[in-house]
Amino acid sequence: MKKNTYTVSEGTKPERLDTFITCQSNLTRSYIQRLIKEGFITVNSHNEKARYTVKEGDRIDVILPNEPDGSLLPEDIPLDILYEDEYMVVVNKPPDMVIYPAAGNKSGTLMNALMSRCSKLASVGAPLRPGVIHRLDKDTSGVIVIAKEDEAYHKIIAQFRDRKVEKYYLALLFGSLKEPRGEIRTLIGRSRSNRKKMSVKTDRGKEAITQFEVIKKLRSATLAKIRIVTGRTHQIRVHFSSRGHAVLGDKTYGKKTELIIGDESIIFPRQMLHAFSIKLQHPADNVQMEFTAPMPEDMEKAVMALTDDRIFR
Repeated sequence: MKKNTYTVSEGTKPERLDTFITCQSNLTRSYIQRLIKEGFITVNSHNEKARYTVKEGDRIDVILPNEPDGSLLPEDIPLDILYEDEYMVVVNKPPDMVIYPAAGNKSGTLMNALMSRCSKLASVGAPLRPGVIHRLDKDTSGVIVIAKEDEAYHKIIAQFRDRKVEKYYLALLFGSLKEPRGEIRTLIGRSRSNRKKMSVKTDRGKEAITQFEVIKKLRSATLAKIRIVTGRTHQIRVHFSSRGHAVLGDKTYGKKTELIIGDESIIFPRQMLHAFSIKLQHPADNVQMEFTAPMPEDMEKAVMALTDDRIFR
């Protein structure tokens, strides 16, 4: 990564943060706006919006992440396709797969695989993220929707924006949840102490709403069905970690990667979080559709290790 620092000098006219950096650097305004959104740009060590008006004495730090090459190469990688037509493709993403190329992951991604399979993807987000509507973390498995043409992309994005899409997850959580069902409603934003992490303790956050229902209480853990009403970065992981019930296997929030029960050690190599179901309207005819992905084998084995029952077979 490379870091550039700019200080707003005396006599500088008031202007937007993104405009100021564009004039000071050779970066495009759209790229600067993405860096601001992702927390790579700070003003006096604080995150600000692109529309922030700079003033004399402001110190602006711009961190430039290492970007991959600007091309997306097709790779013949097997995929579990749940649904496909001329408008969209729905995939059951396995754990340990990145959605699109980024620093450290230039190949082997979902988009590399889709480039090999699909003759057309939406142009929005190209060259590395064509048609990507929403995201799943590398270690989170489950349902993800990719648009194959631009109009479909914008129609599905509008459904997400208007909170018409229903997304459900299965999660193995540390400890025993007291309530059989409930809702967590907080702000979520960049952590004050670590800009790479999200937190409910933040100077500038956005509303985040998570609803949950206990499916089964296990040994030192809980299997829960979770709906995210909003779609904030790391929302489920942050919300339940803040309540003392971190997602098992999450190495960033909670760090509950192993449970010792009696003389037995149960290890969770990745976060036990699975995008189980998504409901949305088809972008062509507005017909309500639901796509589901069964619990992956590693998560099912973890459930079995914590109970005598077999769940979600």
